[in-house]
Amino acid sequence: MKLPEKFTDEMNAFFEAYDVPEEGFWASFDEPSEKGIRISRSKVADIEGRRQILADTACGEDPVNWCDGGYYSDSDKPGKSPYYHAGAVYPQEPSAMLPAVILDARPGDIVLDMCAAPGGKATRIGEDLKGQGVLFANEINFKRSKALLRNIERAGIPNAVILNETPENIASVLPGFFDKIIIDAPCSGEGMMRRDDQAVRSYLKFGPETVIPIQKDILEAAAVLLKNKGDIVYSTCTFCIDEDEKQIVSFLERHPDFRVVEHELPEGVSASPVLKGAMRIWPHLARGDGHFCVHLRRDADEEALTKEFVPAVPRKKEDLLTEFLSDILKNDRIDYFCGSAVKKGQSLVIPAVDDRILYGLKVVKNGIFLGETESKGNRKIFSPSNSFPLLLDRNMIRDDSFISFDSDDIMLSKYLKGETVESVPGIKAQGYVVIGVAGYPLGLGKISGGMIKNLYPAAWRME
Repeated sequence: MKLPEKFTDEMNAFFEAYDVPEEGFWASFDEPSEKGIRISRSKVADIEGRRQILADTACGEDPVNWCDGGYYSDSDKPGKSPYYHAGAVYPQEPSAMLPAVILDARPGDIVLDMCAAPGGKATRIGEDLKGQGVLFANEINFKRSKALLRNIERAGIPNAVILNETPENIASVLPGFFDKIIIDAPCSGEGMMRRDDQAVRSYLKFGPETVIPIQKDILEAAAVLLKNKGDIVYSTCTFCIDEDEKQIVSFLERHPDFRVVEHELPEGVSASPVLKGAMRIWPHLARGDGHFCVHLRRDADEEALTKEFVPAVPRKKEDLLTEFLSDILKNDRIDYFCGSAVKKGQSLVIPAVDDRILYGLKVVKNGIFLGETESKGNRKIFSPSNSFPLLLDRNMIRDDSFISFDSDDIMLSKYLKGETVESVPGIKAQGYVVIGVAGYPLGLGKISGGMIKNLYPAAWRME
């Protein structure tokens, strides 16, 4: 592989200056990049469920050392499988799994993923929160924020706020608001060169000198946004020390109230030779692309200026919503959704936070979108959100309202392609039903006369 001369000079100088084995590094750029998947611990609760998915998606049981739920894969099947549509798996490069693990979000935390698209780290954080606290997932590019939205919805994360904002504007609205912040910073992408030809072209056009000021600004915004005793995990997919260790050293000099948190290193993750406590993944020393990660904690004597968290307040129940939920959910599961719903215009939602704290921010989604009411003639109808079933697990759904197909069933393939499918024995004669794969819900249908009208959105369908 032909690499940029500037990059090779930079790395030769690095290996000469620091005690890192060089043998095998250059050859690694001519080797195939490792592929991986992450199995959702929220949706797949046991080891047998994992094994079934790994077998059905042609992945071996080859775990990623630094990520529970992460597995290596030689198959392109996971991202094209029904399990992906159900949010049970997420294709992710193995090294990219590390930062969210290091962040270690806990239920009740208020977390910001500053540069979240396409959503690999955000969906892992959503699993860690277990529905408690709030995940703010931000993406400055509007088109990419839509891809982030889809992945958050697919993962079934109920307590997420998705923003399309600049870090500086978030900092102006929510100072001192977050317990934890993860920054997968824009970078020169040196670590991605072997798996993406575009990374080389991008490096030649937008090298380290372009992204270093952006990284600095993002870190400064994060310092404003973080609470005292809060945590920042900063990561890149580049080898450049100016973007990695030196960027952090500069930040620590400007912010003496922060320190590096050291971690026990799993096999394959190396200690940085430049900054104590920082971590690197080298492609010739581990099974993953080049990556840098560091964990920072604020230990200030005084609290930063903070904006108080305000939970959303439920309002009047909607009869149409109750009717829909009664059609598919067990009785003991209906009250949560009905009792928490808020009407916004014609939409029914369960906000993750009160809208008032988001004033001044571009919000793509706040919490759960249940659906919307609309008038047809002299009556009102409720149109449910197609993302709603992805919030559910099998135990919430009525037995006569759930049709689960095997992953290789032709009926499931027809459903995911938008075609009409036949009902099965034991299912009610009419009304809404949830379609799933191997027990994992993935979409809605409406049954009548033994046939199921397909409600799976065109934009989500399998080709």
